[in-house]
Amino acid sequence: MYRFPPILLCLISFFVLTATSVFSSPIDLSRAQIFCPIKDKNSLRRSLDVLQQEVEKRTRIRLPLARKLPASGKPVIALTLETDLASFPVTIQTALRALPAIQSEGFKLLVQDDNSVWIVGKDARGLLYGVGQLLRKAEMRPGQITISTEATIASSPRYPIRGHQLGYRPKTNAYDAFTVAQFDQYIRDLALFGANSIEIMPPRTDDDFTSRHMKLPAIRMIGEQSRICQEYGLDVWMWYPNMGKDYEHPDSIQRELKERHEVFAAVPKLDAVFVPGGDPGDLEPDVMFAWLAKEAQVLQKYHPKAKIWVSPQVFRPTQAWFDAFFKHVNADYPWFGGVVFGPWVKIPVQEIRKLVKPSIPIRHYPDITHNYSSQYPVPHWDLAWSMTLGRESINPRPHDEKAIHNALDEFGVGSISYSEGTNDDVNKFVWSDQDWNPETPVIETLRDFARLFIGPDYTETVARALISLEDNWRGNLLTNQAIGQSLRQWQALEKQVPPTVLQNPRFQMGQIRAYYDAYIQRRLLYETELEQQARDVLANAEKTGTLPAIQQARAILEKAWKNRIWPEYRAKCFALADSLFKSIGAQLTMEKHGAMSGRGNFVDNIDIPLNDSPWLMDQLETIEKRPDEKERVAKINELLHRTDPGPGGFYDHFGAPESWYRVVPGESWEKDPGSLRSPRIGFGVGLVGEEWVDEIKATGFKGQITPRVWMKQAKTLYDQPLKIQYNELDPTASYRMRIAYTGRFRSRMKLMTDDGSVIHDFIQTGEQPIFEFDLPKVASSDGKVTFIWTCGEGERGSQVTEIWLIRK
Repeated sequence: MYRFPPILLCLISFFVLTATSVFSSPIDLSRAQIFCPIKDKNSLRRSLDVLQQEVEKRTRIRLPLARKLPASGKPVIALTLETDLASFPVTIQTALRALPAIQSEGFKLLVQDDNSVWIVGKDARGLLYGVGQLLRKAEMRPGQITISTEATIASSPRYPIRGHQLGYRPKTNAYDAFTVAQFDQYIRDLALFGANSIEIMPPRTDDDFTSRHMKLPAIRMIGEQSRICQEYGLDVWMWYPNMGKDYEHPDSIQRELKERHEVFAAVPKLDAVFVPGGDPGDLEPDVMFAWLAKEAQVLQKYHPKAKIWVSPQVFRPTQAWFDAFFKHVNADYPWFGGVVFGPWVKIPVQEIRKLVKPSIPIRHYPDITHNYSSQYPVPHWDLAWSMTLGRESINPRPHDEKAIHNALDEFGVGSISYSEGTNDDVNKFVWSDQDWNPETPVIETLRDFARLFIGPDYTETVARALISLEDNWRGNLLTNQAIGQSLRQWQALEKQVPPTVLQNPRFQMGQIRAYYDAYIQRRLLYETELEQQARDVLANAEKTGTLPAIQQARAILEKAWKNRIWPEYRAKCFALADSLFKSIGAQLTMEKHGAMSGRGNFVDNIDIPLNDSPWLMDQLETIEKRPDEKERVAKINELLHRTDPGPGGFYDHFGAPESWYRVVPGESWEKDPGSLRSPRIGFGVGLVGEEWVDEIKATGFKGQITPRVWMKQAKTLYDQPLKIQYNELDPTASYRMRIAYTGRFRSRMKLMTDDGSVIHDFIQTGEQPIFEFDLPKVASSDGKVTFIWTCGEGERGSQVTEIWLIRK
């Protein structure tokens, strides 16, 4: 694989540190000319345009072109290729050659105190990335552009594949509303941070063909996306799932090939096609690879050098499926490009590296866009966040992204991220910087992001404010003090920045999260207290009478929506959502902005109940109808003590941090962020007959309203055992075990103990929530027991929500 020698990285770091300590003065380029002797359009591409246009946007200065190198001392920005250095002054050659050597796509940026800047590319891409580095480090204000001599650097990318998926389809939360110009700018922005690949999609995927937002038919827009990449000199990939119903019958194959002819002919540039093994398009490997050979012939008719990459991505895999898949992968097909490691790949990438030939590259396909039910979920996310922000909200996770990247990067040749829209905007830039150099500190990327996209006067404050949004998601929402601090940071910025920044979509994306987070925390505090008040009233029902108590409890719970708190924060969120829709097509609500359910419409969830009121009120309605007072008292007591395991018993909810210590850990999150070898938190109750529910709500099984805790559970993926350990049991006692099985996986699970006792054989979960079994006395005879859940082959994972150990 392509890696930079460690000694060279050290030299680069040494030079940067040395430059930082010796030079400090900024130079003024406001009157600079651009000298660019490159005549070959294939080498220059759009680098010169990018430099002039991006400077002009921020400074209103159109840097003029110089026909010859200005005299020494006059401000100049020179763009050239390393092969053309011989035509420049010896002093410049000497200074540039003193920098560490650069490799393919690398650049040198030399900032001298004589008001000259030299951008030297190893090749055409290196030139573009050198321009990007200048723009990232320069301070641009109206009428002025300066850059510090500390910006001098020589840099080459660690990995050869660095990109992001920009799918033009309705399922995304913004891309389907983009114009051609917006795609051009977004692709340019990503390239300034080192991206060299953009992945597009065909018109037909697991989605609708069109949406009300689309400015062009999909077949035309992907042609434009390809053209834009071609003009910047970037690679074009296409994610192309197998959506046909039959890939063996000749008539069906001909229909599929006809579509491939139309799609591949519509794009002027295409370097690779990525075909997922599943999600969607599950095929048996023998059928899939026979079909891909036919597809490759069509692909290479229009794009002769293009290759097909595949992923072992399948929801319900078997060992036989993997055996056949990797047999084909290693068969040396001439059209085959490599393997993709992404969501729903059961085998860790470290193992895949051992299963495929060393010559076969592996590309990462990281899910940087989703918060849960994803490849890399937010660790131990609070349930209230999953209910409100949902699976796909604005989600800057800079430190998490670096940790995830650096845990697995060495096993591939780079990555093209899985993205569903602009919600993961910050994550894209962090990920690209890590693909370029995994040693890059996150704060440096965020400073560059803030300096370039918001403004140099807010570099540090915006960078820190973005980090604060990630801190909001750490730990218990009720007690997280970072949320108030984050809001104060954003509110202070609101008072400082000019109207142009207040209307900047990247600023507004941070703003809306700060207000939304603060509003949800305050609502959770308020509604948690209301629930406790209602429970206190019900606890006194035997004295006051059940019917008055029920009526009073209901009135207390209803205050959550009848007497809303902090309406100004709520209004602010809706106003920002409207503004983001107007500027970048961000679809944060379904009705007003045309979002798809579960695809970024988190503002729709701003009022969802955050306490147990839906379940309590449903139960109270049933109890209220009972004619007998004593029976009503008994049912209220049963409701209030639902989790009570009785004297000497144990109760645990495995979605709660307080009980997680019982879950036997696997590898640490830092080593296994995708939890392929360790347990994770899951969300959702699960509906009978439904594989997928978009939002986390207290509704499950056959549509009944469920307790709030059933929306969060411990789980493992595939056949990875889930182990939960109990100590301090009474070795002389007998126990009855009650278990709540909830969650989106409807798996067949078996439960044993560490001594080999079988609590239950394989049973189908998802049909009912509660099961009870006797715990064999031998299993707890030493006062300890470890419960072990496993799934049958082809299942998606084990899930456990609650356990009662009731002393008999």
